[in-house]
Order: sequence, then C-alpha cells, then structure tokens
Amino acid sequence: MLSTVIIDDEPNNITNLRALLENYCPEVEITGTAKNAEEGIALIKSISPELVFLDIQMPGKSGFDLLQSLPKPNFE
Repeated sequence: MLSTVIIDDEPNNITNLRALLENYCPEVEITGTAKNAEEGIALIKSISPELVFLDIQMPGKSGFDLLQSLPKPNFE
C-alpha cells in the first residue's frame, strides 16, 4: 500500500479525490487529509507519507510555501 495524504482547502475536492483513488487505485491508502498548509505540514511530519496530493492555491500559505517549509521532502 502507498501511504498517501491529501491537502486541499476545499472539502469537495478532498471528497472527490478520495472517491477516485478508492475506486481506481486500490494500492493507494489515504492515511490523512488536511485543509490548509499548517495542518498539512503537521500531517506530513507525523505520517511521513510516500505520496502527497497538494493544492497549490490555499488561503495563507500556498502549496509551494508548504513544500519550502519541509527541510527534506521524502515523498512524491
């Protein structure tokens, strides 16, 4: 299983992506979701996922800001 997190400020996007992954990608295990960059950083640090689906435009910090906050990302 591929440990995966979804970070997006729009709940419908998380719901839709989760449904698509569950239906078409059985090897993907969604281990967590976050609704903003701060929650996403904490989630990534606690779970250490192998794959991250990351929204770029979010209120406050962007997806790029999130990536720059991580010293050495070890996910795709």
